[in-house]
Amino acid sequence: MAQIEMKMPTMGESIIECTVLSWLVSEGDKVSADDMILEVATDKIDTEIGSEFNGVVTKFLVQPGDVAAIGSPICIIETQDAVEGAEDSEEEVVKELENGIESVASEVHEPIQQSNSSRFYSPLVMSIAQKEGITMDELEGIKGSGMQGRVTKDDMLAYLRKGRKKSAFNFQKEEFKAGQDTIIEMDRMRMMISDRMVSSKRVAPHVASFVETDMTAVVRWRDKVKDDFFDKYGGKITFTPILIEAVVKAIKAFPMINIQVEVPRIIKKGSINIGMAVATPDGNLIVPVIKNADQYTLAELAIKVNDLAQRARDNKLKPDELTEGTYTISNIGGFGNIAGTPIIMQPQVAIMAFGTIQKKPAVIETPEGDLIGIRQKMIISHSYDHRVVDGSLGGLFVKQVSDNLENFDVNQAI
Repeated sequence: MAQIEMKMPTMGESIIECTVLSWLVSEGDKVSADDMILEVATDKIDTEIGSEFNGVVTKFLVQPGDVAAIGSPICIIETQDAVEGAEDSEEEVVKELENGIESVASEVHEPIQQSNSSRFYSPLVMSIAQKEGITMDELEGIKGSGMQGRVTKDDMLAYLRKGRKKSAFNFQKEEFKAGQDTIIEMDRMRMMISDRMVSSKRVAPHVASFVETDMTAVVRWRDKVKDDFFDKYGGKITFTPILIEAVVKAIKAFPMINIQVEVPRIIKKGSINIGMAVATPDGNLIVPVIKNADQYTLAELAIKVNDLAQRARDNKLKPDELTEGTYTISNIGGFGNIAGTPIIMQPQVAIMAFGTIQKKPAVIETPEGDLIGIRQKMIISHSYDHRVVDGSLGGLFVKQVSDNLENFDVNQAI
């Protein structure tokens, strides 16, 4: 039998600390390796921490609200070769865990639970409610699937996915109601986005270049292969992986766009890690990163894009999936926008936005002469940091992306 200090695990290169949100177990609870025991928040994402050992949690070394450094002790787990009671039934373990959470919740969330409700809500559920601006009255109306009708994390996420009209930053269309002004408190994610965007504009002088590209070949190819792709891989092939592939090829041609600034140094990155902006159901923005994007085939990129986008919307990304980006794209065409000037994700030096694809009359050059035809056109916007990226590089890069799309190989198999 041994007393082992479990430490806060690494969560990505740029994350050095995190805030403890809630314990999901109580002192004295038995845990198995990989059981979720603690929920934390970083400057990028909320996530759950799994136990590294089989044993009994004997002491918490951090409490909700504490800021814990990566690598610092968070709890003590007593381990032994065979944890007594391992033969407990799943139902007993679940019951014990929920009772443990209830004990923690009664201490940590006592101020929040001062309502007319006798219904119990776990710390994790209360944390989601607080972050999403869900009132106690609204929480009371959510049907729970847990023991004794308790609301679980999955119940909360399902409720949010169903299109709940949020009080804050709901970007879905809704009827305007005249009357008194409404004061909306920013949630933690919106505060972080606000701080980062202001900081980026303050640090980097933004310049933008635009190119209109002919997407006709890409559109026709995608229409041709989309059914086969779905049958083969069980998912959709969107335009996003095609756009990412074009950007990756352009970065290889112009590697000085794949840099970061740490004044007075410029760091030329050795990996091509593409961030892709994803709008979440609550109206916020999150940017998962495809690491080593140049090492994927187009089909693999499509699968990766679908996976990351879905998990981003479901708040199931891992912290290290949000770090180490070297270049970012935003597919604003999904919102019907023709162009935009996105703000750079620091410490990167550029970001590209792809507008909606529209049918337009265009001049088509042929050996027999010029003709007027209907083509699928898209505007590409390129924002870049003028401290280190001059107009020539910024303009040539976006033109290269356009050329890559216009010269797309329509004979490739998926």
